[in-house]
Amino acid sequence: MPAPKRLLASIHDVGPGSEREVEMLAATIERLLGGPHFAMLVVPDHWGRQPLREAPAFQARLRAWSDAGVEMFVHGWFHRDDAEHRCLARLKARHMTASEGEFLGLGEAEALRRMEAGRALVEDVTGRGAAGFIAPAWLYGPGARAALRRSGLALAEDHWQVWSAACDTVLARGPVITWASRSAARAASSIAFAGIARAVLPVLPTVRIAVHPADVTSPELLASIEATLAHFARSHRPSRYGHLLP
Repeated sequence: MPAPKRLLASIHDVGPGSEREVEMLAATIERLLGGPHFAMLVVPDHWGRQPLREAPAFQARLRAWSDAGVEMFVHGWFHRDDAEHRCLARLKARHMTASEGEFLGLGEAEALRRMEAGRALVEDVTGRGAAGFIAPAWLYGPGARAALRRSGLALAEDHWQVWSAACDTVLARGPVITWASRSAARAASSIAFAGIARAVLPVLPTVRIAVHPADVTSPELLASIEATLAHFARSHRPSRYGHLLP
């Protein structure tokens, strides 16, 4: 029997400062996928202004989601990129994200320190093991890649694939479907890409859909997100990232 096609949905940038937006997105995904079949990417202290450790009410909400079956990933520490970049990394930092590629320029030791601290916090809050680590903006420098192999975390992903963090074995390939709200042009292009993805990507064994708190500010983005989730839920089984592991 062939392996089932999988749909992996995730909410990025989860933290105390985005609780209302995360609640809205979680409710939408649950409604369209028939349950809490998604992951949350938790930022321990978004831009140094939203410390999870000082937000007991949101900690309780995260634990409740985890108890219901939502996977929890560590999503950087600050999400903010303070590094100086050169050459290709500078282009990535400038054009692929708005100063949010935190792990693009970190050395191995600092990257590992933040991964381990984030993992300890997420696991303490939820009472369960973290599912893995996903770098802010899906951007990893050499230091972050090396740190991942030492971190003991199971899974990682970028724009194009999901892999085993310990050994770099690729577990799923294909572009992540996501939306951008930073400008009207980016929003329009992401809606257009989602439409193309609905037509082209059903052939993939694993489809990934990622949403962000800012997406709820645009009715057009929300309509595209709902259409995309509903479309792939018909061809792919809503699943956990952990199901990709052998």
